[in-house]
Amino acid sequence: MLQTQTRTRTDVIYDRLRPFIPEIEWGVHAPLIEAIEAWKTKRNAVVLAHNYQTPEIFHGVADRSGDSLALARMAAETTSDVIVLAGVHFMAETAKLLNPNKTVLIPDTGAGCSLADSITGADVRLLRERYPGVPVVTYVNTSAEVKAESDVCCTSSNAVAVVESLGADRVIFLPDEYLGQWVRTQTDVELILWQGHCEVHERFTAHDLREARTRYPGVTLLAHPECPPEVLAEADFVGSTSAMSHYVSSRKPERVLMVTECSMSDNVQVDNPGTEFVRPCNLCPHMKQITLPKILRSLETMTHQVEVDEEIARRARRAVERMLEVA
Repeated sequence: MLQTQTRTRTDVIYDRLRPFIPEIEWGVHAPLIEAIEAWKTKRNAVVLAHNYQTPEIFHGVADRSGDSLALARMAAETTSDVIVLAGVHFMAETAKLLNPNKTVLIPDTGAGCSLADSITGADVRLLRERYPGVPVVTYVNTSAEVKAESDVCCTSSNAVAVVESLGADRVIFLPDEYLGQWVRTQTDVELILWQGHCEVHERFTAHDLREARTRYPGVTLLAHPECPPEVLAEADFVGSTSAMSHYVSSRKPERVLMVTECSMSDNVQVDNPGTEFVRPCNLCPHMKQITLPKILRSLETMTHQVEVDEEIARRARRAVERMLEVA
């Protein structure tokens, strides 16, 4: 009698990821995933992964996953002793702000963000001097130092709700200029903007989208609001990564192009095999600094631990908590 081969957890995962990862490559990933799972148990650790992580991380080792707002909520709710943030540095800082007594690890300190680098706390203080009494809404894609100088944070998911929650006629909105321009179209509040851009989303052009419509008849174009206004004007839907994912799962378009970071399409298609995904494939070099070997090393050696100055953390935490209270 033939014996049935025992299937492992990684076999089950690979059943879903087979269209995206060659079998020879999975042979490298599978032992790392098994080792990470073992170390998560030893450390009482949780892995939180952003939507832009590669499929072997997003579907392989992440305990929870989502956009910046979702990750902030998850960080606030976790009961684990250790949080491994599979994302970029500002996300790990935000997790630390909400969990000052927990250990927060970032697998690679080089995982930064062009938006976070576009503004400093000193810049915010100068803006406050220039516009006295005007409240400051800061995108969560910023350092703790910048959050500390702000009244409230927001993400692309709740930016409009946060702006309108202040009850002000005029708001300083930082640092993403394109997100701010999109928010302007959704509210009567006057916004004072900063010229910060995401290096991934600013590379998309209106020509790219028009060309996609010609090349892929019937394609549905979903764009992130960090894209330039002329790109958003060509899109069928504008929303955060979580909103785009919900759009696909709820409306089930036959063919879709997600105008955002490339790995997002792979991760969403795993759960939506009936939809054909056209991939523009602009990669975030910072997100791609996070890999399975680095996550494993992070758990083994408890590096790199994220720390925030106590006074900065106190003020920044208030801005993040106000964001979570809105939506």
